Amino acid sequence: MRRIRRFSIGNPINTEAAVQEIPKEKGEFPYFTRVQGIALESDGDSQETMVQMDYLCYQMGTEDRIYGLGEHVRGINKRGWVYESNCTDDPAHTEGKRSLYGAHNFFVVDGAHTFGIFVDYPGKLTLDMGYTRMDELRITPEDWNLDFYLLEGDSILEIVTAFRNMVGRSYIPPKWAFGFGQSRWGYKSAEDIRAVVRGYREQGIPLDSVYMDIDYMERFKDFTIDEGRFPDFPQFVKEMEQEHIHLVPIIDAGVKIEEGYEVYEEGLEKGYFCKDKEGKEFVGAVWPGKVHFPDVLNKDARKWFGSKYKYLLDQGIEGFWNDMNEPAIFYSEKNLNQVMKEIKGIKNDNMDMWEVFAFKDLVNGLANNPKDYSSFYHNMDGETVCHSKVHNLYGYGMTRAAGEAFEELEPEKRILMFSRSSYIGMHRYGGIWMGDNRSWWSHLLLNLKMLPSLNMCGFLYTGADLGGFGDDVTEDLLLRWMALGIFTPLMRNHAALGTREQECYKFTQTETFRNLIGIRYGLMPYLYSEFMKAALEDKMMFLPLAFVYPEDSHAKEVEDQLILGESMMIAPVYTQNASGRYVYLPEPMKLVRLKSMEEIETEVLEQGHYYIEIPLDEVVFFIRPGKIVPYTEPGQHMEELQGKELKLLHFADGAAEYELYQDDGYGKDYGNPDHRKILRVK
Repeated sequence: MRRIRRFSIGNPINTEAAVQEIPKEKGEFPYFTRVQGIALESDGDSQETMVQMDYLCYQMGTEDRIYGLGEHVRGINKRGWVYESNCTDDPAHTEGKRSLYGAHNFFVVDGAHTFGIFVDYPGKLTLDMGYTRMDELRITPEDWNLDFYLLEGDSILEIVTAFRNMVGRSYIPPKWAFGFGQSRWGYKSAEDIRAVVRGYREQGIPLDSVYMDIDYMERFKDFTIDEGRFPDFPQFVKEMEQEHIHLVPIIDAGVKIEEGYEVYEEGLEKGYFCKDKEGKEFVGAVWPGKVHFPDVLNKDARKWFGSKYKYLLDQGIEGFWNDMNEPAIFYSEKNLNQVMKEIKGIKNDNMDMWEVFAFKDLVNGLANNPKDYSSFYHNMDGETVCHSKVHNLYGYGMTRAAGEAFEELEPEKRILMFSRSSYIGMHRYGGIWMGDNRSWWSHLLLNLKMLPSLNMCGFLYTGADLGGFGDDVTEDLLLRWMALGIFTPLMRNHAALGTREQECYKFTQTETFRNLIGIRYGLMPYLYSEFMKAALEDKMMFLPLAFVYPEDSHAKEVEDQLILGESMMIAPVYTQNASGRYVYLPEPMKLVRLKSMEEIETEVLEQGHYYIEIPLDEVVFFIRPGKIVPYTEPGQHMEELQGKELKLLHFADGAAEYELYQDDGYGKDYGNPDHRKILRVK
């Protein structure tokens, strides 16, 4: 039985995260106590200070587990750390970080009491999950204007489905966007992209898309093309279409301040940029230098900014990725002037430790400074609101601008859209990628652990930069990451300018990369079906073992294996130089070992613990009892899969059924019963 209750404090800002209207209730929050007062707090160095306390507190049992919170560091079970919902441009995703690019304030407590909490609050929110006291869960907003939703049900999955139903259906991309994509910051010309496509096609490695980072723009200006580097861009788009390649350009949040630049002049004339305290356009800086930020929380400005995507749609573009939309700020005009003044005032050429630290803090504090976020304002339904109170809505608003524009400009067609920054509610308009990660083995594991947490919050179309965005990838790390990326809805290899080139054809084991990506395409009937059913039925595509086997104490401890859809369990290798890994099977399963879609071996294993050999050139997954995994022959691109014969892998002694979802991948008639058919093993 599902039950959702809503409690409001103060005057909450309407984030439009929820699409289902839940009536407000009066009285105390169930399970939580509001703690207010003053306490002595030690800094660990014998210094104690008086601290004002004001938070919601839940007393946890020793066995309680906490799941959710979307995009964050650490484990699937979030207990034991303190997290902040405060969308942050920070590429160093280390264990000590409290914020990443998204703000996803939904979690489930599983223990003596099992319930879900959604704190609909767009400002900075601290979620202390047993950090200050191991037995206390504390929720601390910066002010007390919020909606607090309590969700109860008979199981974690029932609570998650109720929440997903409350916040609306997840975004569904075009089918081609499930194909493999290659990206790099540094493809500077049409010829660079041609070379990438040629490299993949000559080696027979499947590819469906190439991503265009900031290099394609004219001096980093949104909705422009550098005609010197990309002459006759519409013709280039058609040329790539003939190669069955979709070009996916980036769009950044900041609009360059430049006379004669139409987007800038039009936004200025109509008053559609964020303002400072004096009512003048706020001046920040990103790639092009000084910029204004579109006020995407103003519905008129949002419609205006969304309409600008038409410039690229008209040239044949069918997909975009939104970036720098926390929003990232390299510096603000006012803060830069102040810092330069202080630096010029330094006369000492023999600085001691403290002076050096202060100097470094001055410079490092220029980017994404909290004072800057508190110094500009939005017009929300005629009300002036300080950005810091709605900071977590900016990426949501930018992607919503695009999504609403696509509904108007291309109402019958799916357009690819995913974003770096997000808030719950944005999941209806686009997916996300997991941000600017590094070529670290720990980030491969972090990629795996984020998947179910993001699914809980509605973000189904997601994946990490395979191989890592920053630093230099090794061939074995890229192979292992690809072996996980085979299963994620967004499968994109992306790297930063100045790092090792990591296109798959540039390594020695070209055949292995060809086979690995071929496996992705061969498993597409299953992967696409499971994604579509999860989206249309408000379910998760990736589940922790604890959600599927709640009575199994061993399963609750496993955080490096996931159930994928109804039939499959995945357990990727994420350790350098490992020849395999330990796997726990909560029930008998069929191990499936693939070198390619033509070389498949299977073995039935009983419930228990196993060490599974997994060479670099193989992919392993497991089929649950009585379940089916449909597959087909791979192709060089998604269109080649159309009409290919379906084959079935299964673990069934008797009859078994699987509901296959198939459509054209472009239209939106999701409810058409012809898209679903039952596959049977007799």
